[in-house]
Amino acid sequence: MLLDFNNLNINQLSPSSEFEMKIKNFIEEWFSDSETVKVQTSGSTGTPKIFDIEKKKMINSAVMTVDFLRLKQGDTALICLPIEYISGKMMVVRSIVKKLKLILTDSSLQPLKNIDHEIDFCAMTPLQVENSLDKLHLIKNLIIGGAAVSESLKNKIFNSKLNNQASNRIFETYGMSETLSHIGLKHIFPEVEDYFTIFENIDISKDERGCLTIFAPDLNVEVLQTNDLVEIKNKNQFRFLGRMDNVINSGGAKIFPEQLESLVKKEIPNEVVFLGIPDESLGQKLILIVEGEQSQDLINKILKIPFEKNFHKPKEIIFIEKIPRTPNGKINRIELTEIINNK
Repeated sequence: MLLDFNNLNINQLSPSSEFEMKIKNFIEEWFSDSETVKVQTSGSTGTPKIFDIEKKKMINSAVMTVDFLRLKQGDTALICLPIEYISGKMMVVRSIVKKLKLILTDSSLQPLKNIDHEIDFCAMTPLQVENSLDKLHLIKNLIIGGAAVSESLKNKIFNSKLNNQASNRIFETYGMSETLSHIGLKHIFPEVEDYFTIFENIDISKDERGCLTIFAPDLNVEVLQTNDLVEIKNKNQFRFLGRMDNVINSGGAKIFPEQLESLVKKEIPNEVVFLGIPDESLGQKLILIVEGEQSQDLINKILKIPFEKNFHKPKEIIFIEKIPRTPNGKINRIELTEIINNK
């Protein structure tokens, strides 16, 4: 289904799938008299919540993104994310605000499977990108969110059909439901950036723990205190280090699993997660979960990795068939911890 927001009649929409029906329902909610819409959080760091968001603030967020990407009226966009979450809703709102032509394709892991023409704008999760490498060259502006983009995926992107086409731009996003999708982007193709660049009229700082504090009055009247440990380069740029919730305390040493995961993913293609499990002597024992079949070759590669500290080396390597994820593709560390503890 194609929705042309330059000339749309909601009553003429004929959804042919549950996904299309949900999008139609959201569009009707958007054009209703209500000043808010309901949004569900992913639940990747706690219990999922449903809360109301002002439409005018969603419009502010949409304008930030379409202006940054220099999208224009009549450009094509592709929605392949669940409409229940802010990521999917904002794709529709951006299309409404900029009067884009929105292509609907089910929120599957292969969103470009039936696409054979160029698209100006799309948002995907890392898993969707992983399964779309052969067609990424069709997307002129791609933003990737929902989870961090691994080093191995970045390498696959550079080795895909994109080659070094300057006409294609790929960004990693930083944001959350409370910031109405992302507040900043960083290039990962054709150039690679270490720091996120935030949009205008957003102030960032750190609390005493070193976690990011966000004040974005156009998006949320409250000052948002995150649990994301960051390094701030200047008033417009920061680098994500890891989540405070995920910090592992092993023998008195604080370990940031996201940094170690990034290092391991440079050496092996599998998804990996570092966890801390209860240990009598260490408090928490550092273990590494690897998705896929057990392989001595993979183990040997991991053991050869030059970790900065000796205590960064996993005390145990566990292979698991499938690492649990939330519906929008984020690794569910809570569920994974439960699975490992119950083994």
